[in-house]
Amino acid sequence: MRVKGKQISFEWDGGNLDKSSIKHGITPKEAEEVFVSEKSYIVPDVKHSQKEERFIILGRTNDEKNLFVVFTLRNYKVRVISARRMHREEVEKYEKAKKDPQI
Repeated sequence: MRVKGKQISFEWDGGNLDKSSIKHGITPKEAEEVFVSEKSYIVPDVKHSQKEERFIILGRTNDEKNLFVVFTLRNYKVRVISARRMHREEVEKYEKAKKDPQI
């Protein structure tokens, strides 16, 4: 997958590959799509970064699903930990942030 001319590689843990699909109906392909969405943004996941640095990306899939994806970086690869649809409050924050990137 390429973003702004750079290659992004994904690494899927066997335990996490189907977890988001089974639990939340989000496929690995959909989770990866938010990383190329122009309207996605990333914030640090301070609360869950004790053992390793984690991040949250909020973005939209090609099918217009608003997703909340938690990930980490390992060996220059994106490792998705979980993916789900955004909650109503998260969608509101996401929509505001798209209009005003300073939020």
